[in-house]
Amino acid sequence: MSLQYILSLDQGTTSSRAILFNKEGEIVSLAQKEFTQIFPQPGWVEHDPKEIWSSQITVATEAVLKAGTTPANIVAIGITNQRETTVVWDRETGAPVYNAIVWQDRRTVSYCNELKTQGKDKIIQEKTGLIIDAYFSATKIKWILDEVPGARQKAEEGKLAFGTIDSWLIWNLTDGAVHAADVTNASRTMLFNIHTLDWDDELLQLFGIPKSLLPKVCSSSEIIGETAGQIFAAKIPIAGIAGDQQAALFGQMCTRPGMVKNTYGTGCFMLMNIGNKPTISKNKLLTTVAWKIGNEVQYALEGSIFMGGAVVQWLRDGLGIIRSSSEVESLAQKVADNGGVYLVPAFAGLGAPYWNGEARGTIVGMTRGTTAAHIGRASLESIALQTVDVLKAMEKDSGISIQELRVDGGATVNNLLMQIQADVLRAKVVRPQITETTAAGAAYLAGLAVGFWNGIEEIQKQWKEERNFEPASNHVDELIKGWQKAVKACEAWASS
Repeated sequence: MSLQYILSLDQGTTSSRAILFNKEGEIVSLAQKEFTQIFPQPGWVEHDPKEIWSSQITVATEAVLKAGTTPANIVAIGITNQRETTVVWDRETGAPVYNAIVWQDRRTVSYCNELKTQGKDKIIQEKTGLIIDAYFSATKIKWILDEVPGARQKAEEGKLAFGTIDSWLIWNLTDGAVHAADVTNASRTMLFNIHTLDWDDELLQLFGIPKSLLPKVCSSSEIIGETAGQIFAAKIPIAGIAGDQQAALFGQMCTRPGMVKNTYGTGCFMLMNIGNKPTISKNKLLTTVAWKIGNEVQYALEGSIFMGGAVVQWLRDGLGIIRSSSEVESLAQKVADNGGVYLVPAFAGLGAPYWNGEARGTIVGMTRGTTAAHIGRASLESIALQTVDVLKAMEKDSGISIQELRVDGGATVNNLLMQIQADVLRAKVVRPQITETTAAGAAYLAGLAVGFWNGIEEIQKQWKEERNFEPASNHVDELIKGWQKAVKACEAWASS
């Protein structure tokens, strides 16, 4: 009998990846392709949806070939994706009416501020668990309908479709037969009621968005369609879908309330499983759907940090002080501390728990003695210190003192960053053997739906620790105090 696999499509902010997993949860093959980042104006970020699709299908084919297998041996496809990124397309032609507006995009900040002035933040948070911000999909959809000639009229006539990236991939994989999103992605739109688990008519009216535009909402682990024959020359069930952070929470097996993971990707995203009741945050965190499997829904508290690994990319591409991202660790190790230098990486505003869309990146504390190494170290510390801000808010909301943080994402290979993280959190940081937890989460959700794995208990046995980092520094208070001053300086610059 041929070996069977789950194909995980991991559509991220800067690249599309495809990973094949076997029954033991091991990676059999991986393919990755970067795609174009489009910056039409300061604060605007776009992607070409057609390029996202072509890059995703290319790496999917490549991963299957690399594994030396055929599509016939793939029992299901799981999809995980950059969340909130917004695509509107023509139902008849399948062509996007505008580029995808990326989650990082800030073009609707002033409209969000208007909504806050009108006092809409309370009702939006109560219904969606979200804080009014340009980050989420609703204001991006409104912008497309208002600014693209003819788009609003076509939408009113039911001729257009909206989707987050999961919906866009499903539409193309099924050749337009299925227009769907899962609960986790729907819960990031600012249009979805996390209590009723359905689109909210009052919010649709507020944003002026016709209901006909929206996808059908399904659970995170069910067969929602199959690939159209010509895509892989095989009809493969699409059976697992979750936004990237929820997929990582599941891939890290944070299946009990109080378990926490942090993903270090372009941004940093910390999620805590809070069980089957949606607690609305009092500390500027988000409440989001963690996943829905069968009839059971789990919720999570989330802190979103807009600039994580992207800080290191900026050191490479913007400042040119490193040639590759991996060099930042040795650069930062050239100095014993940050020399009084703090970087607040608010390049796209400040996320949780500040939610300041006007803030911009700031470096403070430089002297003639400041070197590239101090800036490199301050950059790594900024990633870890932003995470502390979120964790403290999470502890206040949940009443749980966090003892362990499970970590994943590209930047976790940086041992210095992980040690700094353990120090400033005063908690154990645990890195798993498989750091591709986002793709693994989507694969697990798909595999559960088709019986590839018998249940969560079987999958839990596959999660294994690779290394942990215990707190070791005694100089944390000073570092945190300096960071808080730097954030104040950053916010003061934005308001002046």
